[in-house]
Amino acid sequence: MAKNDFITKLLIWRLKHMSNQAFILILSGLIGIFSGLAAVILKTAVHFIQHFLTEDFYTEYANFMYILYPLIGISVAYLIGKYVLKDVGGHGIPDVLFNISKNSALIPRIKTYSRVITSALTVGFGGSVGLEAPMVVTGSAIGSNVGLLMHLNAKKRALLIGCGAAGAISAIFGAPIGAVIFAIEVILLEISTSSFIPLLIASVMGSLTSMILMGRESVFKFDLVDSFSASHMPYYLLLGIICGVVSLYFSRMVRKTEHIMEDMGDQWMRLLYGGAFLGFMVFFFPPIYGEGYDTLNLLIEGQTGELLAKSPFFSAFENPLLIVGFLGLIILFKPIASAITIGAGGSGGIFAPSLYVGGILGFLFAYSKNMVDFHISLPLAHFTLVAMCGVMAGVQHSPLSAIFLIAEITGGYELFVPLMFVSAISYTTTTYFQKDSLYKLQLKDQGKQLPESKDQELLDAINISHVIERDLLPIHPDSKLGDLVQLVKVSKRNIFPVVDEEKQLRGIITLDDIREIMFDPEKQNNLLVRQLMHSPPDVLLVTENMQSAMEKFEKSGAWNLPVIENERYIGFVSKSRIFNTYRKRLLRQKHDLG
Repeated sequence: MAKNDFITKLLIWRLKHMSNQAFILILSGLIGIFSGLAAVILKTAVHFIQHFLTEDFYTEYANFMYILYPLIGISVAYLIGKYVLKDVGGHGIPDVLFNISKNSALIPRIKTYSRVITSALTVGFGGSVGLEAPMVVTGSAIGSNVGLLMHLNAKKRALLIGCGAAGAISAIFGAPIGAVIFAIEVILLEISTSSFIPLLIASVMGSLTSMILMGRESVFKFDLVDSFSASHMPYYLLLGIICGVVSLYFSRMVRKTEHIMEDMGDQWMRLLYGGAFLGFMVFFFPPIYGEGYDTLNLLIEGQTGELLAKSPFFSAFENPLLIVGFLGLIILFKPIASAITIGAGGSGGIFAPSLYVGGILGFLFAYSKNMVDFHISLPLAHFTLVAMCGVMAGVQHSPLSAIFLIAEITGGYELFVPLMFVSAISYTTTTYFQKDSLYKLQLKDQGKQLPESKDQELLDAINISHVIERDLLPIHPDSKLGDLVQLVKVSKRNIFPVVDEEKQLRGIITLDDIREIMFDPEKQNNLLVRQLMHSPPDVLLVTENMQSAMEKFEKSGAWNLPVIENERYIGFVSKSRIFNTYRKRLLRQKHDLG
């Protein structure tokens, strides 16, 4: 009660002394700090668990604990999520997108900390997923619940969700500009100019929080010693096409693996088989363990010999062809390992795996080219980083986010031209074969559909049950024309649904159908309604979304369609009523954004 009183007094004071814009700016800064703090806690927890579990591993022989660790981590994460937190892992960013679009930007409060716990256990014990998606969920949940606590409307809550996502990504990578663009390009999709400033503030505060608590240490450790050369552009063109193809493979393999996991049915079978299979994959290919960023750092620094450490392939055989084959298999297996981790019950996302696969691909491309010793030598670090951008752009359909994220990670704009070029080629290649991003495809697999545009979003927000007109007078099919004429005298509508005693719609009659005969006394006594009625152009279900309803209106050419629920007639919906409701929502949205 004391808490509610305090919030009420705060809101009253705010309304008297502070504008909406200033209030949103303050909230965005606080959300950025809390999101950055959550990111620091998660990263620290994962590094502590991984160091604790693997610090005594020997590089001279294979470590069989790799087989058990993922199974243990996923099992514990699943059990805690299901029975303690009541929030099992699974997809992160797709669920955020769905909550913004279909759930009035409301995210359960438990997600402000649940994914930090389950993701730390999953990734710390070797689950082959990333921390970015769980952190986006956490930051988004913080933004949503702060907005709910402050009694903000759905549009402003959605903006604060974007602030939470930007703060989290900025804290993880130390890339505030890339984080803002990610929030706009992936999370919010469309945003007004005035809403851009809160995202900037949240992103900066998230980055500063991480910097103060963890220093300036970046996810990737490297120095770009080579400068960009225009002579490399033909190779970047080829790399962009390959990135697009690999992005397609990544997306399709993740979905295919998820479907296989779902077909197992029983969760405990998925947990057992998925955890065991993942453990053996990590045993033979240790770089798949966890996020894998350490592996990318080794590649960027040229320490290829370390790739085979702790593996049955042994580091003693530092053969270039063996390294090429090893990296190629990692590209093939990483999407499968990520999907198994999530499908088995773990918590994580595919943001980091897409960067990881891109980095391995870029290094492999340049490394293989340099082995041939043809034309000019390619800088390994450049191609590693640029391919990370390419695969991220292809998988997530976020080319701008990928460009600025990698550009900021490199500490400058030395690679800006190849980053733009490769991301554009990869994105174009991927979208030619696959229209939607992996996030949208995962939602479709769950039977969920995101709107393609703001118009569709507004339409989908209109519930058919809210626009049903129930003032049309029904008539029984066995009634006479004379009975119908009596209804015409008192009705304000020119459509009459024909409904039997079980409330089932048998047909409709319009005033035009009876205009020429309605005053004929003989026909009034002899003609039955069932002889005059006809089928409606189409029928709407009360559970249909508005996009489907509008397609039926368009196809039938009708202005009014009957609505049924459980095969029983309940009313009509008219185009004019829908358009009027749409206009009101559009005006309300403009007011909310203002």
